[in-house]
Amino acid sequence: MSDSRLVKISKYLSKYLRHTPDAIGIKLAPSGWVAVDELLTACAKNKFPISRQKLEAVVESNEKQRFSFDSTGTLIRANQGHSIKVDLQVSAQ
Repeated sequence: MSDSRLVKISKYLSKYLRHTPDAIGIKLAPSGWVAVDELLTACAKNKFPISRQKLEAVVESNEKQRFSFDSTGTLIRANQGHSIKVDLQVSAQ
């Protein structure tokens, strides 16, 4: 990610999707997913507006693949590094 705004968004998302979702008023599903619209609304309410386009750019361009959308593109989650309990439903190989 070369765009400094994308780096800031990535760090912001990491904090709230991995550690303190309640701090911005979102609730993660047990598997870590949250509705994209709910996340974007919460970010805007907390004075950190993110456009859908920037969110997609962060997910697609992050070399460490920190975030992912579900197959419908309506849910998002952090892929690793949670300090809160989530079940990513990934089986060990």
